[in-house]
Amino acid sequence: MKVDLLLGLQWGDEGKGKIVDVLTKNYDIIARFQGGPNAGHTLEFDGIKHVLHTIPSGIFHQNSINLIGNGVVIDPVIFQKEIEKLEPFDIDFSKSLCISRKAHIILPTHRLLDAASELSKGKSKIGSTLKGIGPTYMDKTGRNGIRIGDIELPDWMEKYRKLANKHESMIKNYNVDLQYNLKELEEDFFSAVKKLKSIPFIDSENFIFNQLDDEKTILAEGAQGSLLDIDFGTYPYVTSSNTTAAGACTGLGVPPNKIKDVFGIFKAYTTRVGSGPFPTELFDKNAETMSRVGNEFGATTGRPRRCGWLDLVALKYAVKVNGVTKLMMMKGDVLSGFKKIKVCTSYEYDGNIIDHFPFSVDTKKIKPIYSEFPGWDEDISKLKEEKAFPKTFMNYVSFLEKELNVPIAIISVGPDRTQTIIR
Repeated sequence: MKVDLLLGLQWGDEGKGKIVDVLTKNYDIIARFQGGPNAGHTLEFDGIKHVLHTIPSGIFHQNSINLIGNGVVIDPVIFQKEIEKLEPFDIDFSKSLCISRKAHIILPTHRLLDAASELSKGKSKIGSTLKGIGPTYMDKTGRNGIRIGDIELPDWMEKYRKLANKHESMIKNYNVDLQYNLKELEEDFFSAVKKLKSIPFIDSENFIFNQLDDEKTILAEGAQGSLLDIDFGTYPYVTSSNTTAAGACTGLGVPPNKIKDVFGIFKAYTTRVGSGPFPTELFDKNAETMSRVGNEFGATTGRPRRCGWLDLVALKYAVKVNGVTKLMMMKGDVLSGFKKIKVCTSYEYDGNIIDHFPFSVDTKKIKPIYSEFPGWDEDISKLKEEKAFPKTFMNYVSFLEKELNVPIAIISVGPDRTQTIIR
């Protein structure tokens, strides 16, 4: 009887989907606890790449139940496309997938509000993916939202129209040139809602209570990354939900005393998509190499990711905020061929040396202080066991373990599920 958590420790894109897929065989239930379809969890096996946005990453394992929890916001149109892409794989969604009735729904007008808001900000835009996620969470906290369970009620259409009309009034108040055809958007939306209703809707917290009583094991899957947390991330350049460990309790109804291990995933370097501070960002050939070799483009948006050296100040912060018990290091193979590898161990901040993540992460005020390590030339992507790793690579891993004071339990050396070394 346990609940383990798996989440990202950087600005997202750490490789959470791959590790969930690898670990699913150890769990009865995979439960997504927050975020929306801006997530892009990439899984690769049998020569095929799969990108999931809302559906938990255990969906390809026949013996697991995949739950979309109450903390998630769901766009029926994106969800329908996701289901259709999975149909060739003979997945019985009626048995392997279920949705919390308390999860909120992204309306077409939520996406329009998102676009209008970004347009109104001009150069100060936060880099939204324009999926309507922020406005949906705003309606949730403002007690105006529509939830999955509302679809089953007789006044569902009345609730929809009332909220959509309110959104259109708000869009006008932004006073921006936003062209749209709501009727066309609604045709796709209501068609997708019919598809959505083919998936079982459940009272998810009660389901989880019963599963724990039956001594089932649960892996809670997070989206985005800890540094995008609405409370603990680089605000305001963050997402709209709690991406840290605490989000699993509110996003699933899991009591804190039921949580056992917290798995934290990080890249051997750092990336970020969109706007916001990034102290170790590079603008040289090293960044270009990381981007090219690491294929650093957003799985959902296709936007290029900004690249830089590993930031231990930020990583230690994320480890502590989440109470991480085990670490998983991704993309060490991308650093093969670098003559020197740097790690930021502290900041020079307003003339002082600090080793904590400050309230204002102003890149103009922060100068990263680096430790330097010799690199490795060997291609480690084909290695199958830890003892085959180059000594310089293991020195890098050992340094990180010592600094973070948490064991690195998994090392990933490529995108395929077979390129995973469990220590």
